[in-house]
Amino acid sequence: MNYLIGREKHIKYHELKIKECSDRNDLTSTGVYLLFGKNDDGNDQVYIGEAESILKRLNQQLTQKDFWNEAIIFISKDENLNKAHIKYIENRLHDIAITANRYKVDNSVVPTQSSISESDRAEMEEFIEYIKMLVNTLGHKVFDDKRDLGPKKKQDVFYIKSARGADGQGEPTSDGFVVFKSSRAAANIVNSMTSSFIVLRQKLINDNILTDKGDFLEFTDDYIFSSPSTAAVMVMGRNANGLTEWKNKEGKTLKEFEASENIPKV
Repeated sequence: MNYLIGREKHIKYHELKIKECSDRNDLTSTGVYLLFGKNDDGNDQVYIGEAESILKRLNQQLTQKDFWNEAIIFISKDENLNKAHIKYIENRLHDIAITANRYKVDNSVVPTQSSISESDRAEMEEFIEYIKMLVNTLGHKVFDDKRDLGPKKKQDVFYIKSARGADGQGEPTSDGFVVFKSSRAAANIVNSMTSSFIVLRQKLINDNILTDKGDFLEFTDDYIFSSPSTAAVMVMGRNANGLTEWKNKEGKTLKEFEASENIPKV
């Protein structure tokens, strides 16, 4: 089966001229689509949908959804996708996005998964892998796990145990550094902490990423920071150098580990 991917952008306040695509017969086909934008808090948001006519549905979404500024569309050039197929794909993409928890998923209800044959399911799962790869290539990691799910060694996980209840663990990733769910951050911060870090920490509290447990703050989910130092600061409640504060089970700092593994610094 040959697949076609389409990408269109619209400008603010629903001024996208989708009608310019009206001469593209392929966009009247059955397919799935992803709408990307930001929510009111400035966080990444996605809506995952399906339609028997993609072009018609996008026109409807101009007035029904006001957050999006980009659409990524997947259809079959040889029209081998039927309604049952796209309902299956929509449901699976929704589940994968929810599990990854990188973007706020705007769907108000969980899409219903259709019943398809085992052979069709295998083919749709292959299609989904192509979708995940292409969406990532186009700049959205909505379906990507926060953690590196490759083979793990004990030295791949790093730890911080410090004052005021700080007890975190995490790992470097291609995006920066991910602090694992249930890690503990210091209950309070020192007065000398950089103001921008104070703002970020408060945002994590406001967004319920960090919850108050009395003697410490707890991470409610895996959270990716731009660098190991930012991650260390959030865990320790003070300015810190993450390359020397994060240590693996063997006591090796992240800096020493990266040097021994010839890993570029994050």
